[in-house]
Formats: sequence, C-alpha cells, structure tokens
Amino acid sequence: MGWWPGDPDATAILVPAPRGAEHESGAQDRTDLLEAAQGGDVQAAHLLGRHYAQRGDRAAARRWWERAAAAGNVDSAYNLGLWHEKHGSLDEALRWYELAAGADDTEAAVNLAILLLEQRGDLPAARRWFETAALAGSRTAARRLALLYEDDGEAEAAGEWHRRAALDGDLASSHDLGFLAYAMGAEEEAFTWWERAARSGHADAAYHLGLLLAARRDAMGAEGFYRMAAGSEHPGAASQLGGIALSRGDLRTARAWFERAATTGRVGDQRMAGFVCVELGDSGAAGHWFGRAAAGGDPEAAFNFGLLLIAELGDLQSGQHWFRQAARAGHPQAAAELASLLAVTGSAGGAHDVPEPRAAEPGPPAPTWERVIDPELVARAELTASALARRDGAPLRACDLTEILGTWDLVTRPMPEHTDAAGWLSAHSGLHQGAVEHLGSVRDTLLRPGSAPWPTAAEVEHVLNIARDLRARLGLR
Repeated sequence: MGWWPGDPDATAILVPAPRGAEHESGAQDRTDLLEAAQGGDVQAAHLLGRHYAQRGDRAAARRWWERAAAAGNVDSAYNLGLWHEKHGSLDEALRWYELAAGADDTEAAVNLAILLLEQRGDLPAARRWFETAALAGSRTAARRLALLYEDDGEAEAAGEWHRRAALDGDLASSHDLGFLAYAMGAEEEAFTWWERAARSGHADAAYHLGLLLAARRDAMGAEGFYRMAAGSEHPGAASQLGGIALSRGDLRTARAWFERAATTGRVGDQRMAGFVCVELGDSGAAGHWFGRAAAGGDPEAAFNFGLLLIAELGDLQSGQHWFRQAARAGHPQAAAELASLLAVTGSAGGAHDVPEPRAAEPGPPAPTWERVIDPELVARAELTASALARRDGAPLRACDLTEILGTWDLVTRPMPEHTDAAGWLSAHSGLHQGAVEHLGSVRDTLLRPGSAPWPTAAEVEHVLNIARDLRARLGLR
C-alpha cells in the first residue's frame, strides 16, 4: 500500500517501503542480477524483485520475490505480504506475513496481527502475534497489546505492556500509564509517567499533569505545564491559562488565551471569550464569540448574544430569536427576558408565546461552576472526564461533574460540622437521605480516584438531578 512507484494512493495509505535495500550494490545492474537469480542465487532473486518494484513492474517483482521467498528469503516474504495487502488478496497477504513472522520477522508479525485484528476480527490470533512481536522488542506491538488488554478490562496486564512500550520511548503509552495509575489512586505514579511524556513533548500529558497539580493545589506547577501544553497548541491548556489570567484581572491576556481555545470550536471557551470582550468594551468581538457559541447550542451564550444585539444594535427581532433559543434549552433568565420583550412589543400571545423547556433537559442550566468553586474541584472533574473519554468510554461532561462537586461544596458550607453531612442535609431539605448519600458517594469517588469505580453516564445524570433538587429545596441557585 502506497509504496509502488507511480501509485496514486502512495501518499494516502501507510505501508512501509519494500525491504532489502541494505543488500543492494550499485555495481549490480539488472543483467547481473538476472543471471545470478536464474542460477539459483536467492539474494539476487530478492534484489531483482526489488529492482522491478522500483520500476513499477508489479508482476515481475512478485514473480522474483515468490521465487526468493520459496527458497527462504524472509525479506521477500515480507515484501509479498506488503504487495498482496495492496495489490493482491487478504488471504495471500496473511500467508506471506505468517511465513515471514514464523521465521522470527518482527515487522511481519506486527503487520500480520494488525490484519488479523482489523480485517478478520480474529482477536486471539492477533493477540498471539502481537505478543510474539512485543517479546521480540517491538514497541508498536507492545502498545497494541496493552490497548487490547485495556479493552478487555485487564488493567494489570495492560499496564505491563504499556510499561514495556513506554520504557522503549512510546510517549502515548507513558500518557496511558498515567491514567491507569490515576484511576487506581496512585497519583505519584501518574505524576511520574505524565512528567516523563510531557518533558518529551507529549501535549496531552503536559495538560493532564497540569490538572493533577492543580488538583493538588500546586497552582504554580500547574501553570508551568499548561504553558508547556499550550506551546503545542493544546486547546484545553489555553483555556486553563485564560482562566488563570482572568483570576488575576489580566483581561487582555485572558482574551488571547480564550480566543486561542475558542478557534478550535470549544463552545465554552467561545462563551468565555465573549464575556471577556464585553469587559474590554469590544462589543463586535463579543458578538462574534457569543454568536458562535450560541450557534453551537450554548444557552448562556444565546442569552447574552440576545442581550448584546438589543443593547448595542437595537435589534429586537434577533434578540428575541436568541432569547427563544436559550429559553427552549431551559435558561430561566432568557425565558423571563423573552416574556418581557414580547409584552413590550405587543406580540400576540405575549408570555404565552414563551417556549417550554425541552423535555430532555434535566432542569435549568447550572451556574458556571468553574468560576465560583475551588480550582481543585474543577481539575478533578476534568481529569475524570478525560480518564473515561480516553478509551472511548461513556462520555461524561466535565461541567456536569464540576456541578456535582460544586453543589456538595455549596450546600455543606452552612453546616456547623461535617460529621453527618447526609443526615443534616436531608433534615434541612426534606430530600431522602439515601439520595443525599448517593450524591456524596459520587463526589467522594471524583475526589478520591480508586476508592470506587467511576460513575456511569446514567449515574451522573441521576446524581445531577439530585444535586439540582437539593439546591432548589435549600433555596440555592
């Protein structure tokens, strides 16, 4: 795939070039090779096949490689595997790769395992060949094997193979080892693996190490690794740096960072860029960012976009449109503003024309929790969401996890002591104590990874509703 001269797919498909160039001598022209090959010289037959491959003669290349491979030339068998992977049949590709792999060819074993897994779905055979290649020193095979064990839920075996790959220089496996350690509550080990990858240029590792340091209240250390990740254009790191600048009152720097994150399509950062631009008096830029976030489905941005359109441009019709969009998503202020606007403009229906929130919405949108609670909690929420999203698990929204953590922090502040938080909250809110305890247990899991399995998406949705009900009963926003 992609190595045949003149092949239009050459740049689109990733298959290595045919092997054997290290044996080729410039003094050997085609005539010499042909004479030697016809006389039974196996290496000459192999090089003759490569000679024809370089000139685009597929049939001749295949013929001479088959002759050399049948006589035991492993490079020719490997090249035939490549040839059939692109130009022939899968069965033949597997046959030649297996022949080479059986002769201890590590690259052939890796390619064979990949085809067995991705084209045949033969997981047991693929795993055997990956293990063969990994034990022979293939970093690629060690990583692939680790991921297979992760998919099967065998964290210990996955960790061992990731460790082999990481120690051989695989930065992605170092990053993965950090998450495996974090999920088990081994934060020092997570720190070690993420730092190893981060200092070698892995942006995600630098970002997650920054979050871990923020979760451990090392703000200066966190900022340093966010900057390292942002240097590789990591949008999450840019967003974190925007928040840090905003907390220091440095609006211009905050704007620059939020806009860097916003240009990647992150709706929350588009909204934040809009807010900062409002503070800086740049209504045009604020409208741009609020508009993009609103179009992306963000109700808070839609509400503020509506306010901006009315206040700056006097555009009541467009303002009404965005209030309506936000109200449909459950934004209470947007619903109130829309009702007032309809009453003032004398629109038929008035307040009755205000849309009901979508039934699928669990309730009114929460405050922007990350701006009002301890940064440690925000970092824990982000780490949990990243840990679950890394291997295509059920996605959890960091903002939902932040709200759960922030709710517990908010509702327990008035307590004289925290010895029986669930009982106290149940008594003061009228909410069943079991529901409050469920909220508290999920909160504990997020703060102390490894103490219990990660919450499922359904569990998070359920607990989020408990959190909102609890706040409402206690008269808290």
